Amino acid sequence: MIQTFSSTIRRKEMDAVLTCMVDEKIGPGEINARLIQTVKEFFSCAGAVALRSPDVALKYALKALNLEAGSTVMISALAPSWQIFAIEEAGFTPLVLDVESESAHVSAEIVSEGMKNGGRVLVLTESLGILPDFESILSLGIPVIEDVSQSAGGIVPEPAAEGEEQKKSDSEENAASQKLSEIKGKRAGSFGIYSICALEEHDIITAGGGALLLSHGRRDWPVLKSVVENILPVEMLPDINAALALVQIKEFFRNEQKRKEIHALFSRSVMSGKNRMFARDIENLSTVWSFPLVLNSGFKDVKQYAQKKEIEIRAAFENCVFSLRQEEFDKTCKNAKTLFLRTAVFPLYPRLSRTQVEKISKVLLTLP
Repeated sequence: MIQTFSSTIRRKEMDAVLTCMVDEKIGPGEINARLIQTVKEFFSCAGAVALRSPDVALKYALKALNLEAGSTVMISALAPSWQIFAIEEAGFTPLVLDVESESAHVSAEIVSEGMKNGGRVLVLTESLGILPDFESILSLGIPVIEDVSQSAGGIVPEPAAEGEEQKKSDSEENAASQKLSEIKGKRAGSFGIYSICALEEHDIITAGGGALLLSHGRRDWPVLKSVVENILPVEMLPDINAALALVQIKEFFRNEQKRKEIHALFSRSVMSGKNRMFARDIENLSTVWSFPLVLNSGFKDVKQYAQKKEIEIRAAFENCVFSLRQEEFDKTCKNAKTLFLRTAVFPLYPRLSRTQVEKISKVLLTLP
C-alpha cells in the first residue's frame, strides 16, 4: 500500500537526531538557536522563535498584537482545528469565514464582510500549498497572521523588468526548472505581521511536532521579542526536534524540486478527467503539498477504488475547523462544506519511486 503521507526523513535527518541523543542534549538549547538562524535566512525574516506547538505560536502572535480581550479573530472554515482552540483559549472570539471554491482560500470580499461583522485580525491559512491573493487582502488594512504550514517555500516573484518577456512552457523553460532557492521575490511568511509555520507530522517541513513563529518586519520583531523573551523552556522546541527541522529546511529546495516534477506528471493525468485541481495563479512558484483533487463523485467511492489499486488517499481537510463544528457552520460556509466533503489528497512526496509514481498516475487517469 502506498501511504498518503511520508515524512521525507532520510539518513541526514536521522544522523542529526541521533547526534542529539548521543550528546544528551535533547532539550531546548544550542540546536534550537542554530535552527532560528537558518529559519531567518530561509524566510528572510527579521526574527523568529521555535516553539513546542502551533497553538502556542498563535497565542503569542495574538498577544504581540495587543488586542482587547474578547476581540474577534477571523479564520478560514478550512483552517486546522488548533486555530479555533488557540483563539478561544487566549480569550478572543473566533469568526469562521467561508472560502472560495476555486482556491480553498478566503478572498478579500469575504474578509471585508468579516470586518463588517467585527473582525479585527485575520489568520490567513495558506491551505494545500496554494498562495492567496495577498495584494487584495492586505489592501483592506487589517492585521494579518499567516499560517504557512503548507505553503512555506512558496514565492510571489518580482515583476519582470519593463520590456522583458518571461518565457513559459510546460517543460524545462518555466520557473519551476530554475533553482528554486535563487528565484527573486517575496516568500510566503513575509506578508503578515507575524507568521506561523507548524512543524507537525504532515506539514511541508516537519520536526515531528512544533512550530516556528516569525516576524518579517524589523519594527514588529522587537514587539514579538519582548513578548517571548521570558518564555518557559516547556514551551520551546526541544533540540531533538530542532535537529530534524534544521536538516529539513536545508534540504527543502531539493525535495521541492522533486515534488514539482511529480506534480507535473500527476497534473497531466487528471487534465482530461471529471475531477478538478485547484486554481493556482502562480502554479510553478507555489509549494507542492501533496496532490489535492476536488472529486466529481463521492469521496468514499474514490477511496475504495484507490484502495483496490493499493493506494491510500485521505480527506484533505479531515482536521479542519468545519469538521470540528459542522452543525454550527453548515449554512454559513457552503463552499467550505463542499470542499470538506469532496477534496482528497493523493500521495506525493520525494521518496516515491518511479514505479509508484506511474502507478498513481494511472489511477488518477482512470478515477471514477
